[in-house]
Amino acid sequence: MSRPRPAVIVHYHEIGLKRGNRPLFLRHLAKNLGRATSDLGAVRVRQLSGRILLDLDDHPAPGRVRDRVQRVCGVASTALAYRVPSTLEAMKAVVGRLVEGRAFASFRISARRAFKTYPLTSVELNRALGAFVLEKVAARVDLREPELEIHVEVMPSETFVYVDRLPGPGGLPVGASGTVAALLSGGIDSPVAAWRMMKRGCRVVFVHFHSVPYLPATSQAKARALVERLTAWQYESRLLLVPFGEIQREVVLTVPPPARVVVYRRLMVRIAEALARERGALALATGESLGQVASQTLESIARIDEVATLPILRPLIGMDKLEITTEAQRLETFEVSIEPDADCCTLFVPAHPATRMSEAEVRAAEARLDVARLVTQGTAAVVTETFEFPARTHAAVAE
Repeated sequence: MSRPRPAVIVHYHEIGLKRGNRPLFLRHLAKNLGRATSDLGAVRVRQLSGRILLDLDDHPAPGRVRDRVQRVCGVASTALAYRVPSTLEAMKAVVGRLVEGRAFASFRISARRAFKTYPLTSVELNRALGAFVLEKVAARVDLREPELEIHVEVMPSETFVYVDRLPGPGGLPVGASGTVAALLSGGIDSPVAAWRMMKRGCRVVFVHFHSVPYLPATSQAKARALVERLTAWQYESRLLLVPFGEIQREVVLTVPPPARVVVYRRLMVRIAEALARERGALALATGESLGQVASQTLESIARIDEVATLPILRPLIGMDKLEITTEAQRLETFEVSIEPDADCCTLFVPAHPATRMSEAEVRAAEARLDVARLVTQGTAAVVTETFEFPARTHAAVAE
């Protein structure tokens, strides 16, 4: 009997509902699985009926491959499986290997046939393999809440047996939904918003506004650290660093204090849009949550959107701070985000910003500015930094 061969088995859910576009989404997913594991040794990715397989024959670290796969958007669940011939004896051999040395009071066999001409039905496989386990260990069968679930997936030429199925992020594979430009501050919210766009299949270009030399460069360092972490989800990122301090200074000299925050935001949207169009992005994304701060009231959001010609996506708009913080902790961006810094949002900000300005009031405040020149000024001095995963050195290029 041939020995069991390790493999990582990947199941998807939402992609399977795409019908005519399913092959496109699966190609993106397979490509991303290969990229996510490219530094871990030889891995062959192949598509099977309703699942994707990563062959790991003689691989030095199958567990590490599974852990990487668990962070690929589009993956509903994954497990380290063993491939055996589709015979009952071969299945029993690997099931015996998996239960050996394990302590569990209850178990369940979950067998599925990917082709219906197999001589045993799923129910018959469950009974035969369950009886085999009962001979090996002192445990009972529990079909509802077992301590151990043993999965058996029977394919025409081979069978996959595994336990410990782990959830993935779900969603769609990065690259399948186009590109967005995400405004990235050094705070908690915007990295979570960017990740949520990745989960919807978008490739994210990051835009960070800083106020050097009026403030230290700490916000840029935080932005880099956040992009490094988020690049593990999309494998290649660009960070656009926009000098905004001089623009803010000009606003301070011209615009009444209560209107400054909304005017800053409107200028950021105009600049980010110009950068997005140059890079093929079809929308902007922000970390705004309704009512969280002065610039995120419904009235302020309406004033900001008035200058946009691209859609502004706000994936966190209905979330509260506790929900966002929990997700940031899970993404491992939280600890970076709470590091002390001084970003452009703290420079020249009035003590009492307006929260309910009318369109006419904002237009009157902006009328004193040469908006077109300020947008050009912001885009002309952008510095682009690139990041890759698996991690390599990143390079800065002045544009």
